[in-house]
Amino acid sequence: MAYVGNPKPGQGGGLNVKRYPRIVLLGFLVWLIPFVVAIAIFPLRESSRALFESIMPVVVALCVVLLCIPHFKRVDTGLLKEGFLLGVIWLLICLVLDLLMFMQGPMKMTLADYMMDIGLTYLIIPTITIGVGYIAEPRR
Repeated sequence: MAYVGNPKPGQGGGLNVKRYPRIVLLGFLVWLIPFVVAIAIFPLRESSRALFESIMPVVVALCVVLLCIPHFKRVDTGLLKEGFLLGVIWLLICLVLDLLMFMQGPMKMTLADYMMDIGLTYLIIPTITIGVGYIAEPRR
């Protein structure tokens, strides 16, 4: 099913808003999987902080790559635009969920501390999705 631009022959046309629940679900998984990994390896944060800080961006990047593949397989045109949209939505989902956990929840961090410690790592998300969209975009 084409999400953006011209449809495949025999399919409906134009913008498909049915994609947003799937984008949100995948974005939730982009947040959830690294969160679960972080909990599982949390003792490393105390004993070997540098190792913990090295593992987490790799986990985020791996999740983004693996979860954007099935999404882009459903998109026919406007791939660069789709990569930008996907990256921004996933970034916002991760930031909002994290801020609920880290500012209001059990961790109690200031916004500045959160951004320096965790938040900037999420810039990996649009970097990857925009890159995938750019590479997948047909050359003109």
